[in-house]
Amino acid sequence: MRLSGFYLRYGEGLDEGANRRVHARLRALLKDPHPAVTDLIPGYASLFVEFDEERASEVEVRAWAEGAPEAGGEAGREIRIPVVYDGPDLAELAEWAGISQEEVIRRHAGRTYRVFAIGFTPGFPFMAEVDPKIARPRRPEPRKRVPAHSVGIAGRQTGIYPQESPGGWNLIGRTRVRVFDPQREHPFLLEPGDRVRFVPEEGPVPPPPEPLELIPEEPRDPVLEVLAPGLLDLPLDAGRFLAGRFGLARSGPADPYAARVANRLVGNPPGAPVLELNLLGPELLVLKDAVFAFAGFGVRVRKNGEEVPAWTSFFARAGDRLAFPPSGRGIRGYLAVAGGFALLRFFGSASVDLKGRIGRPLKAGDRLGVAGSAARIAGRGFRPRYVPGSRVRIRLRPGPQATPEALAALASQAFEVEDADRMGVRLSGEPVPGGEVTSEGVPLGAIQVPPSGKPILLLADRGTLGGYAKPALVRPEDLFKAAQLRPGDRVRFVLDSAS
Repeated sequence: MRLSGFYLRYGEGLDEGANRRVHARLRALLKDPHPAVTDLIPGYASLFVEFDEERASEVEVRAWAEGAPEAGGEAGREIRIPVVYDGPDLAELAEWAGISQEEVIRRHAGRTYRVFAIGFTPGFPFMAEVDPKIARPRRPEPRKRVPAHSVGIAGRQTGIYPQESPGGWNLIGRTRVRVFDPQREHPFLLEPGDRVRFVPEEGPVPPPPEPLELIPEEPRDPVLEVLAPGLLDLPLDAGRFLAGRFGLARSGPADPYAARVANRLVGNPPGAPVLELNLLGPELLVLKDAVFAFAGFGVRVRKNGEEVPAWTSFFARAGDRLAFPPSGRGIRGYLAVAGGFALLRFFGSASVDLKGRIGRPLKAGDRLGVAGSAARIAGRGFRPRYVPGSRVRIRLRPGPQATPEALAALASQAFEVEDADRMGVRLSGEPVPGGEVTSEGVPLGAIQVPPSGKPILLLADRGTLGGYAKPALVRPEDLFKAAQLRPGDRVRFVLDSAS
């Protein structure tokens, strides 16, 4: 799979008429999806169409998308949401606006807001328009952690963070209801086209929802038991497709190349469920004879204390113990079992979405089952085409907000990795021109640049909708390299001559 995409644009800024057309076109496309299309993400005035270049050309997909008639049927409910106005940025915003905190609250709660889109994280509503007096731009650099239920302002937009996540909005309060809960029959409280009124109200704020369980409590054919968890062991399949319009992350393997190889080595289809192991893997007890394979980096493989080569399939008997100590190279790798792991699904996928509280990492006592049968072939090997190092070269394509200045800044220096997780890789170096844009769909592999000028390379758990400039995109063929970056690594970007 080689993902690409394009935007259908219907206007500029917070235009309600343009937004109605965006959702009318989205409804039409969802009635008869093109087989190559992997996601459709609406923004304020644009629709991002993601597709697989290996299955169709952009010309073909664009003709399909532009040719579909717009469809009616917008929801348009009015919903009141109680808010405790105690946010950490309330006083600062009041000072910036030259008014009292009480006046900020009065102005924020005194309007009815249209839900223009759902995105960034599951259930996050993008709403407008905020009173111009309190329409403060986003913070220069996003916070790494925003508490669940936080109400924020970003220019003329207001929104609600359903879960803890990174974010750059000015935080003024917290809701007393959950706008997203995967445990509910209807997980999403709001839909595009709804009208929202905020009601100031004192009282308790609910805790985040419990994670939705994706590991069967009693697997039918158990193959592994977790004796001790690793740092972050995630059950994953290929990911959640055609779900970005709800803010659901693609999830799936951060390094899909290594995950596909692990499945191939044991005879599974490419998207069969695997375990993603990050930096330090679990200790596992084998419950039945089976064939496994490990592909990737970050950890080594030991069976009963003896080293097993990575990128190979191997046989393990009931009673064997598997361990995955750190390797010191790269971040993550993938353990596959012949037949695939048996997992439950949410919106068509067994992948954990950490920010959406869908699924969870492994814990001691978990028992994992096998989903089906596959050819039990041990001893297969594979030579990876890439081995991570402390200096990495990654090719770029121009992004939707490309400028000569931004592309030159990205290509003219080596960036250092500050930190990295499944959402993205934060880079430090000389500032790159960036800033705010009207919130729109965010491509996988985008180089996002907030006003601080510090680029963020977005990975599998990225927010689906965002309002920072994206001057460049990682070439799909190089995205697996980004998934193995560690803090302290040095990255050189090269503008691909084929772009």
